[in-house]
Amino acid sequence: MWETPANPSGRWVRLSLLLVLTAFLGAMWGLERTTLPLIAAEDFGITSAAVTLSFVAGFGVTKAFANLFAGGLMDRFGRRRVLIAGWVAGLPVPLLIIWAPSWEWVVAANLLLGVNQGLGWTATLLMMMDIMGPRRRGLSTGLNEFVGYTGVAVLTFVTGLLAVAYAPRPHPFLIGVVLAVAGIVISVAWVKETAHRPREEALSAPPAPSFRATFVAAVRDRMLLSCAQAGLVTKINDAAVWGLVPLFLAGQGAGAVQIGIVAAVYPQVWGAGQLLTGALGDRIGRKPLIVWGMALQAVGIWLLAAADDLLLRVAGAGVLGLGTAAVYPTLIAAVGDHAPPLRRASAVGVYRWYRDSGFVAGAVIGGVLADSFGFRLAFGVIGGISALSAAFVAIAMVEPSRTHHAPAARSTAGDA
Repeated sequence: MWETPANPSGRWVRLSLLLVLTAFLGAMWGLERTTLPLIAAEDFGITSAAVTLSFVAGFGVTKAFANLFAGGLMDRFGRRRVLIAGWVAGLPVPLLIIWAPSWEWVVAANLLLGVNQGLGWTATLLMMMDIMGPRRRGLSTGLNEFVGYTGVAVLTFVTGLLAVAYAPRPHPFLIGVVLAVAGIVISVAWVKETAHRPREEALSAPPAPSFRATFVAAVRDRMLLSCAQAGLVTKINDAAVWGLVPLFLAGQGAGAVQIGIVAAVYPQVWGAGQLLTGALGDRIGRKPLIVWGMALQAVGIWLLAAADDLLLRVAGAGVLGLGTAAVYPTLIAAVGDHAPPLRRASAVGVYRWYRDSGFVAGAVIGGVLADSFGFRLAFGVIGGISALSAAFVAIAMVEPSRTHHAPAARSTAGDA
């Protein structure tokens, strides 16, 4: 066994492997954040923001459903198998983009990337929560997201440089092939199962509700509904930044390097900030971080809309990243607090389904508004949605208990 009384470092070895895999998963996503809008314009002559954002919508649909099914699959079959399946789904992604003769191939690649992220990242997140336990749930989610979004930021910047030195493809995506192969090898050879830990925790917990009851509770329970809508709005913001900011900045005359800097600052602040906000949520509670985080996202989006120089653009991206860092691990930890141990993976998967549906909403809202009224108005509306989300959480959310489970979940425990 890796973790025994004689080998207390085993936990950290297992955590380190999961963090490496999470960084690789973030890097797989970061490959695209600067390059795909440029590929759409330069290689396929696509000028419509709505059409360009089709790859974001496709990614969001499959990632949302992969998250949903990942939770149930992990509760039934364990975490490790789902992690391996996620990496297998990710292997064709860079190859499809390298060889793509049409934009439809790129959209198809993003469908597979959604599966890769939904299965793989959900698995590493739950495995870390299993290992670190309820007292450090915020820390575990913050650490996981910090490492993952650092991977996103680093590859976002690196691919911007490669796009300038060579072209938006194929060179950046060769890195993706290496990442996917390494992810499969590490997952198969060294990652150990952690599903026994929630079973041990469940010995003193109420009976687990059905998956259906877990899904329904996300809209009937005030705490879970607050988390679901805040997560969805956060992804509306992310879809707008991912798909629209490169086009917006290019239209203002910004070069690929400046676009890469602005695009990378947002996930880097988001990633680094989570290392602090995850642990802070364990100390001060979940609700304050969520309320202020949603408000900061609104301010960041509005700054990006108003900015005309690099300094203000970086400031807007930084404020948006800080707000996202405040809510991102905190929302997951809040759902984990609220869920029965044997349905924690399902509850987190359901939350992530609602959250990542925001990619689709953001692609539609952002694309239609940008095409019809311009980028600045699109960002203004999206920032307003974030401000309304902050108000909703302030009014409706009940601070989750880390030792008791939702009444709705207990009342439906006998459902088939």
